Amino acid sequence: MIKFDKDNLLFNLITKNTGYIFCIYKGKFPVHIHYGRQVSDITDVELTFPHMRRAFSPDDNFSDKTFSTDTLPMEYPFYGSCDFRSPALHAQYIDGSRVTVCDYEGYEIEKGKPDIKGLPHTYQDKDAECETLKIFLKDNLKGLKITLCYSVFEEKDIITRNVIIENQSDDPIRLNRTLSMTMDFDNMDYDFVHLFGSWANERHIQRTPLINAAITIDSKRGTSSHQHNPFFALVGKNTTEDMGDAYGFGLVYSGNFIAGAEVDQFGTTRAFMGINPFNSGWMLEKGESFYTPEVVMTYSHKGIGQMSRNFHNIIRDNLIRGKYKKAERPVLINNWEATYFNFDEEKILNIAKKAKDADIDLMVLDDGWFGKRDDDTTSLGDWFVDENKLPKGLKSLGEKVNSLGMKFGLWFEPEMVSAQSELYKAHPDWCIHIKGRHRSEARQQLVLDLSRQDVREYIIKVVCDILSSAPISYVKWDMNRHLSEVGSATLEPERQVELNHRFVLGLYEVLEAITSRFPDVLFEGCSGGGGRFDMGMLYYHPQIWTSDDSDAIERLYIQQGTSLIYPASSMGAHVSAVPNHQVGRVTPIDTRGNVAMAGQFGYELDLNNLPQEEFDAVKLQVKLYKKIRHIVQWGDLYRISSPYETNHAVWQYTSQDKTEIALFITTILGKPSARFENARLKDLEPDKIYIETLSGKEYTGAMLMNIGVYFRDNVDFNSQLMVFRVK
Repeated sequence: MIKFDKDNLLFNLITKNTGYIFCIYKGKFPVHIHYGRQVSDITDVELTFPHMRRAFSPDDNFSDKTFSTDTLPMEYPFYGSCDFRSPALHAQYIDGSRVTVCDYEGYEIEKGKPDIKGLPHTYQDKDAECETLKIFLKDNLKGLKITLCYSVFEEKDIITRNVIIENQSDDPIRLNRTLSMTMDFDNMDYDFVHLFGSWANERHIQRTPLINAAITIDSKRGTSSHQHNPFFALVGKNTTEDMGDAYGFGLVYSGNFIAGAEVDQFGTTRAFMGINPFNSGWMLEKGESFYTPEVVMTYSHKGIGQMSRNFHNIIRDNLIRGKYKKAERPVLINNWEATYFNFDEEKILNIAKKAKDADIDLMVLDDGWFGKRDDDTTSLGDWFVDENKLPKGLKSLGEKVNSLGMKFGLWFEPEMVSAQSELYKAHPDWCIHIKGRHRSEARQQLVLDLSRQDVREYIIKVVCDILSSAPISYVKWDMNRHLSEVGSATLEPERQVELNHRFVLGLYEVLEAITSRFPDVLFEGCSGGGGRFDMGMLYYHPQIWTSDDSDAIERLYIQQGTSLIYPASSMGAHVSAVPNHQVGRVTPIDTRGNVAMAGQFGYELDLNNLPQEEFDAVKLQVKLYKKIRHIVQWGDLYRISSPYETNHAVWQYTSQDKTEIALFITTILGKPSARFENARLKDLEPDKIYIETLSGKEYTGAMLMNIGVYFRDNVDFNSQLMVFRVK
């Protein structure tokens, strides 16, 4: 719900549990007042924030000398006037000046939620679910119009923000910095929580107090990256999983980003998020508009756990689209770690036949099926079947897999080209490069220039041709290098700086075209594992391969961190062989299965090589997962114990109707003596009886919440899965 107080020019964006309030101060400035628990109507705006001018804070040349924008909590600050903190907008005009001063011009409230041109975004899933507020600002001297967009998902405690920048002058305007949001807090008493990592080591949790400086996370790699995820939270210093204030911010974007929190000399904090201005910019011609990516914001006074559940709900219900938004996802087996490039039709069918014996739903053929792809040095871009490996083609293989009662899936890496390929020989200028410079390769490959229409059309055609040629029900869409020597053969010199963003826009256009044409195909994203795990990609791919590291113990940390913002329905998680191919660790098949079942479950090995005892365990895992996958995929997650803080990870998934629970308990290292730990469940009905279905034992909700269930903590890598149902 959006309320407007016309006497005070005050806007109150109200969700079920929160309020977001700002006003138009002095009739000119959008000034932030409050984001947090709901507040009743404000009658005296002057009392809600400190605005007295301080030494060395200019007074903006207005008749009232008691305030300065340098001390105001600005809703969307511009560079060049009296606010010396990091701006949201930095524009450059034809006369060389770089000062923007925008005044309030009006507002508009509308039902529903408009699309964001060319970009993924949240959407209204049912009538009257959302309202949108637009605030209109304009620099009358320079003809720059700004529209601040706020959409309110009342029942989900979610507010989204994005900005539209329009050139209403006769001259071009260069945009050097165009963030999607800033938000000012009146103190610095928060910890900064973010997700950092590297390849095979993604999205580890780091929590650090704010300091009198800026804490910034970003990507300059062309994608959202393994190194930092486009998410952060500001949480109270005493905030826990279940108690205290937590503010979460997530960017619906898959390219270079910047985010962080800056503390100024007065101890106030400015949170910010948007496209990274590093090596970036946009030339806005007369009459053109620029759309920033969307930021999804939520506030919880019930700790980090409720913040996460708010994000999970909006992503599942209002970001992910298509057939698999609500459909139970298939259990899959992927041949990559089983065969790498060394396979033929017979070997793939043998894996599929064994998988069918375990009631696995989907056989996925990974890298190596096209061109002359016997290793990673060749053939990316040559999307035609390698008849040496598959002489009867994909259609024959897919039909044979289907005849077993399984679906068939395929791996692609469409954004890349190998220097050793037919495509590169024909079009060496199609890759991202700078004329005269060395073309650096990673994994012996280059990146196609998706800013070019001819390149986009080629990718759409060849991928659609393959998908039309065989019974393909699943696509793994991979990207195995970042962008270097960022330049385009077709962009004008003054627009080369736009390439990073144009690449992302081109990717979204390609994905929209292909996924729209094949609505029954399940697309899974991947970028060296989790190198592009973001809300932008989830708009097109309802799930993403969480990490190339499939070791069960390392996955405890990765999946715990990922779950701060992303739901289990988005996390691809597989059982792989031991010793693990990434870290060499040997863990029990039950542990590997339980950790993987806490996400989108599958296997990445040759089941024919397992001893019979382990294969029998696989059959039980598949059977059990199919009974609980609706709980994991669509249920509420409660993180009971963190591997970052304890010797184990305990995750509780509760079905939406609150009648079923899947409880995952995994120990990292055993402790001496036969000690026991207990896991206390959360948010149950105290008087109801809960039956643990595997053992038949009965518990009251009060017992499970206050006493808990005991588990052994004296064995390395031990794991158990318990399933409860209301009696």
